[in-house]
Amino acid sequence: MIQGEVWKIAIDALRANKVKALLTMLGVVIGSACIVLVVTISLIGKSYIIAQIEGVGANIVYGELRRAGLQNTTFSDEIKLSDLEAVHDTVPAVVRVAGTHDVQMSVVAGGVERPVTLVAVTQDFQAIRNLLVTQGRYFDDDDMKSRKVCLLTEDLARVVFPAVNPVGMEIRVGELRFTIIGVFKERIATFGQSEIARESVIVPFGLLKSYAGTDSVKVLYAQAATPEAVPSVTKDVEELLRSRHRTGALYNIQNLTAILDVARNISLAVSAVLLAVGSVTLIISGVGIMNIMLVTVTERTREIGMRKAIGAPNREILYQFLIEALIISSLGATAGIAIALAIPTLARPFLPEGVTIPISGLSIVVAFLVSCSTGMIFGYLPASRAAKLQPTEALRYE
Repeated sequence: MIQGEVWKIAIDALRANKVKALLTMLGVVIGSACIVLVVTISLIGKSYIIAQIEGVGANIVYGELRRAGLQNTTFSDEIKLSDLEAVHDTVPAVVRVAGTHDVQMSVVAGGVERPVTLVAVTQDFQAIRNLLVTQGRYFDDDDMKSRKVCLLTEDLARVVFPAVNPVGMEIRVGELRFTIIGVFKERIATFGQSEIARESVIVPFGLLKSYAGTDSVKVLYAQAATPEAVPSVTKDVEELLRSRHRTGALYNIQNLTAILDVARNISLAVSAVLLAVGSVTLIISGVGIMNIMLVTVTERTREIGMRKAIGAPNREILYQFLIEALIISSLGATAGIAIALAIPTLARPFLPEGVTIPISGLSIVVAFLVSCSTGMIFGYLPASRAAKLQPTEALRYE
């Protein structure tokens, strides 16, 4: 019997038992869809977390003087603007450097005094921290030369100037008056875990000494050129600060690599659990294929006996039932992959802004091959049993 006839007989057998074939296929559909969706969800989670972290600042290293415990610090231990220049000029792979110094002040809104965070910043702070200016503009070179201008957070602008564009107006912070040149927000809210609080005012760093009596930097930011350069920049910044200050001074230099590692580990753990669920589903579907085909072999014993009696060799009977298992599993895999691809497309309008849905081509190929392999592996036992039937015994079967 030629191979084309084997395929025709297998397809005709499945057509004669459509409901049974569809129910057998259902498990493969679910399992293959799970594999593709697992990888897709993992990639979405990873890209979302990375986008959140990069919203705070991409490839940033930050450091400050350690003041905790019994350590005694002196004025010479403080980070200075000259340290920022040294980091920018001498540390390889650093593309930007910025510094901040924040103090607690107060403003009057609606006749009520309320606390705010006043943050003195250098020129590149916006670029490093990805601040989004929603009204007005950021500081230019002239503003940085001790001009009394400021930017407000959106929350503070709504409180102090409700329903009014504050750009060009004045605000009194403590005993100082500033002209507002812009309103901004963090691209990704840090919920007060950085120097930027919900109600903050940022001013040029040159004004720091007039209201704080110092021109030291509390937090130093360095932006590496690439993610791979972050560890080396972290180490170099720490060594540079130690070399420029006294031996007893300690500096806390950190980056966001640890957060990224935690995010990756969580993503891997979730993916492993979901893949386990998908694998169990495929195994169950494989057992279903085997059971249904064992029943099919029993039901078609006389048919098998007649074909063997007229000369069909064992391998042709084996191929026929393996082809039936392959058709069931491949069609199920195709349907499952189609469903898995349709779900992200339908869900796209409901996802947060900026979240993309990456589809892994490798996951599609793996899902298809694994599903087909599952069908073939579990279909081999009933196919082998059918091929080994004796014609005389099969013809006598009722």
